[in-house]
Amino acid sequence: MTVNWTKAQRKAAHTARWAVTMTKVRIRQALAQTRWQLVTFCGISGAESVGVVDLMAIRKDHGKPLPDTKRGDAFQIILIQVKGGQAPGVGKDDLLDAAAAAWTALRRHRGEAICVSTSERDEKGLAATIYY
Repeated sequence: MTVNWTKAQRKAAHTARWAVTMTKVRIRQALAQTRWQLVTFCGISGAESVGVVDLMAIRKDHGKPLPDTKRGDAFQIILIQVKGGQAPGVGKDDLLDAAAAAWTALRRHRGEAICVSTSERDEKGLAATIYY
């Protein structure tokens, strides 16, 4: 059986875009009172980008302020990985990647993250800084 890879790739890209769209719709429905702003991380062509985080929800935190800050100075951020099509449920590696991303983001926010590399480059030659 011959596989038409171009058709399969087109279908996968369409499914990925649809999964992101429906995730945004569901977030807006579930969090209607809170008015989250949604940020999508797409590649240059508008297709799915490489990485753990596909979508980020962000809003101002109007709760009790942290010391030395005013109400509304802080943000609440949710990092989201979208699964679409025939993708299986969340795997252990996905959970580990998401936990590592959240842990590093929290450490960067607190000023506790340690930069271990600033000279790394990705496959396209773009600079990539690594923190832990």
